Amino acid sequence: MKQQAKSIRPFIGAKDYEASRSFYRAFGFQEIELSHDMCVYKLKNNVAFYLQKYFVKDWVENTMLFLEVDNIEAFRAELLTLDLEHKYPTVRISEIKNEAWGREFFVHDPSTVLWHIGEFTQ
Repeated sequence: MKQQAKSIRPFIGAKDYEASRSFYRAFGFQEIELSHDMCVYKLKNNVAFYLQKYFVKDWVENTMLFLEVDNIEAFRAELLTLDLEHKYPTVRISEIKNEAWGREFFVHDPSTVLWHIGEFTQ
């Protein structure tokens, strides 16, 4: 391919759209409302995704996203200070795991979308 890609933006659904919107704002994403049933959430460096007011159980509960970070300990520590697990009853944040390729921990959003937050060492 001769043309360069600039970003990739997956679409994810939400069981409770307003709870998910609130969660992602609290997580630190900038929310841009595109319509009454879709927003885009952005971090620095073209990291973004679309959240839809749309729920298909099998799809949403099997959605996984990988977010690469520079410093996994610092990222997780900052995330824990946001108290997301207490503010959103279904949110879970795991411990950091060492893998052959690097390190990661997991975050389940309010709809159980699974985020892999990782740091590559290889």
